[in-house]
Amino acid sequence: MATRVMSMTRRNVIVGAAAGIASAGVFLPGGPAAATRVGCRAPQWAITQWINGNPGNVDTLSGKVVVIDFFQLWCPGCNSFSGPLISEWQQTFADEISDGRLVLVKIHTVFEGRSVQTVERLKTYIVEKDITLPVGVDAHVEGQRLPVTMKRYATRGTPEMAVIDRDGIIRFQKFGFFEPVPVEAMIRDLMGRRRA
Repeated sequence: MATRVMSMTRRNVIVGAAAGIASAGVFLPGGPAAATRVGCRAPQWAITQWINGNPGNVDTLSGKVVVIDFFQLWCPGCNSFSGPLISEWQQTFADEISDGRLVLVKIHTVFEGRSVQTVERLKTYIVEKDITLPVGVDAHVEGQRLPVTMKRYATRGTPEMAVIDRDGIIRFQKFGFFEPVPVEAMIRDLMGRRRA
């Protein structure tokens, strides 16, 4: 069983991941190949419903740095790594979020267990976890296994995080655990650069 991270400090997130949280992600067997979208224009999201407000979409967020946490409510790595990390970044970057330079969003991208991971359960989960970020429900086309946004981003499972720069280009995308400190530094750098 994955070690539960009790605090949202960077040290505890990293220590928890090193203890095995990274391996507790939900991998999609036979799914898309390793993320190949870095350096490409970020696709639009296909969202059927927003909870906690609608932040817009990739095209309307031009000029802002965007961080996406692709997650499932029952994913151990999402609950132990990416969820606490994006909550920490919400606090760390509160000023940048407030002044409109940075947008953090979560996309519930369910590729298994749809009968269990319902919107109703997601809403309860959001309240229980005290999530205040915008949470989008990834669109699912009847008869297709993978939801639409998951396919567009070629995500490999959950958790997966992506960082989009102010020009709409994906600069980072990673399934599972990653070292947060360099990514946080990259986010700061992207917010400081002038648009191309």
